Amino acid sequence: MEIAQLSDLLKECGIVGAGGAGFPTYAKLDKRAKTIILNCAECEPLLRLHRQLLGHHAYEVLSAFYEIGKAVGAEKMIIGMKRAYSNTIEAVQEYLGLYKGMELKLLDEVYPAGDEVVLIYETTGKVVPPGGLPIEIGVAVFNVETVYNIHRALNYNEPVTDKLVTLAGEVEHPMTIRIPLGMTVREALTFAGKELVSDPAYVMGGPMMGNLVSGNDLITKTSNAIIVLPKDHPVVLKKQKNTAIDMKRAAAACCQCSMCTDLCPRNLLGHPIEPNKFMLAATCKDVQDTGIFLNTMFCSSCGLCELYSCPQGLSPRTLITEYKTGLRKAGIRPPKGVEAAPVNPAREYRKVPRQRLVARLGLTPYVKKAPLIEGRVKAERVKILLSQHIGAPAKLMVKAGDEVVKGQVIGAPAGGLSTTIHASISGTVLEANDKFVMIEAGRKDGHLDE
Repeated sequence: MEIAQLSDLLKECGIVGAGGAGFPTYAKLDKRAKTIILNCAECEPLLRLHRQLLGHHAYEVLSAFYEIGKAVGAEKMIIGMKRAYSNTIEAVQEYLGLYKGMELKLLDEVYPAGDEVVLIYETTGKVVPPGGLPIEIGVAVFNVETVYNIHRALNYNEPVTDKLVTLAGEVEHPMTIRIPLGMTVREALTFAGKELVSDPAYVMGGPMMGNLVSGNDLITKTSNAIIVLPKDHPVVLKKQKNTAIDMKRAAAACCQCSMCTDLCPRNLLGHPIEPNKFMLAATCKDVQDTGIFLNTMFCSSCGLCELYSCPQGLSPRTLITEYKTGLRKAGIRPPKGVEAAPVNPAREYRKVPRQRLVARLGLTPYVKKAPLIEGRVKAERVKILLSQHIGAPAKLMVKAGDEVVKGQVIGAPAGGLSTTIHASISGTVLEANDKFVMIEAGRKDGHLDE
């Protein structure tokens, strides 16, 4: 398939990055991509949907990955996967020989191996420039579920109407399950049985980079996991941010040990992000070296500095994020043309073992099997956001009272970077505005009808 034809198909089917910020996938198709990488590193503790999906559907994922490679004219197609995923490795090796130019690169069991910049270095030896994009060095990265969605689009013209989500933590039956877009967190969790704590907190995404949400928050195209934890769990308490208090604690306790910088994955690859210097400058209100503040825009927000590295339990990532947000609101963009320093020769000895990270976070009791359940659950009502991706929200295409069917376009791509949004169930539109579309499922003889 030609690149323009594939790009149109992915846009029409609403395919976005299913493991990160939701970058529209059609915009990643680029003839400059001489190497494409399938990201199956999945380094966040407790998450497992990508390795499970690739293990169950290796042929489908690899065939779609190969089609992407052919469309962009890639010379290399690399599958990046942790060597600990033995079952998935076995499934991939069964079909790997079918595809010329495709190879498997095994990764260490460290965090954050799934970070795009780290993954590219581990699999190709190339360093993405600070503030740059992978395509600048001829690389494009796609995660497993995104490529599986491309398989569904290529073979069945099927749009994205659901999301694989791992349900973990304080639940009776941890699992990975396919959930219609627009279902609430609370509704999704009912499929994992009882919640084992009376007053739980919910983390959407991984414990390192995920956010606290309520039971009424919605499943979107980028929802990877819902982790149920006690409200007094260290991960939950750390995410209940009060930046004013965090700043005062940093001023009182930061001893400039530089552990945050020494273990920073981006710094180790030569990017000019130095959390310890930022902490000193920010707490002392020292703006003589503005580069210290501008360089915060090179932070990946992996969270190692505040959830693992700092012996004082301070919050460099939180404070850096606060400053980055302020800079963006002021119209300041990351510095251009910054060159990376040489990769730190101590990098190999400063990787953070995933098992040790899990123990440090207090998550070891929750490392349990969470089997992939292939069936798609039914929803009585969904509230589908028109902005589930980076770029402009989709344009509303339905109105209250309309009857829609699953897969029907309810939001068309807006100008610029945008993509399509589809109905995740069949039924009646209860409400429609420029933010969301609410649909109630049709019923026949008292039963839900999808």
